[in-house]
Amino acid sequence: MSRGRGGPSRGLGGEQVEGRRAVRELLAAGRRPVRDVWLAEGSDPSPILAEVEDLARAARVPLRRVARGRLAAEASSEAPQGVLAHAEPLPEADVDELLRPRPGTAPPFVLALDGVTDPQNLGALVRSAEAAGVTGVLLPRHRAVHVTPTVAKAAAGAVEHVPMAIVAGLPAALAAAGRAGLWVVGLDAGGPTSLFDLTLATEPVVVVLGAEGSGLGRLVRERCDVVARIPSAGRLGSLNVAGAGVLALFEVARHRPAD
Repeated sequence: MSRGRGGPSRGLGGEQVEGRRAVRELLAAGRRPVRDVWLAEGSDPSPILAEVEDLARAARVPLRRVARGRLAAEASSEAPQGVLAHAEPLPEADVDELLRPRPGTAPPFVLALDGVTDPQNLGALVRSAEAAGVTGVLLPRHRAVHVTPTVAKAAAGAVEHVPMAIVAGLPAALAAAGRAGLWVVGLDAGGPTSLFDLTLATEPVVVVLGAEGSGLGRLVRERCDVVARIPSAGRLGSLNVAGAGVLALFEVARHRPAD
């Protein structure tokens, strides 16, 4: 399965990065060229802003000090914290590489998202994925949010560290994961198996989360080896996708060998 090569609007995105932590990680990671960094005039000094400036100078990235109103007009997210950057788009990972177990390394631990459309949710999920040790993220090309400025800010820079691939169809990607030897575990409030009963200590695994509200699509669900639920003692019945995702990812991580 090859990497998708659609137009810029349907690639990963990430050309504009907003927020102090997100811009700091963009510069520190050094994965892609950064065209410039804008800093709002009159911002109070802070250690992270000083770090942003130092990293930009070290990488010879132009620093532009602009009026706060101009920066706010350029920003797409709420509260960009007085800093934004313009960069090349995030590089798309190769799907086959994400799914291929490698001798001497931890088994693949992949997060697949079935139509998540809320930027805050995607950002929170990528941030949780990075912290839990996820080795890659699969995003559908259509009917799903990719890396907008809001996503990058909510992820607090994690988009710079977690490989992400765009797939034309998630059911086909999950079928490929199964052929590569990965267990495909879907998370759904109506799943017959408790998440806490799964034993995935050493197996390569894909954790699949469904869209806000509608959950897993029929074809995606059919590609899952196991559909698990998060047991709930409350009256609401289920968590939102970001909350369910962090719990599921860390539950899997808890059973995996430490580095």
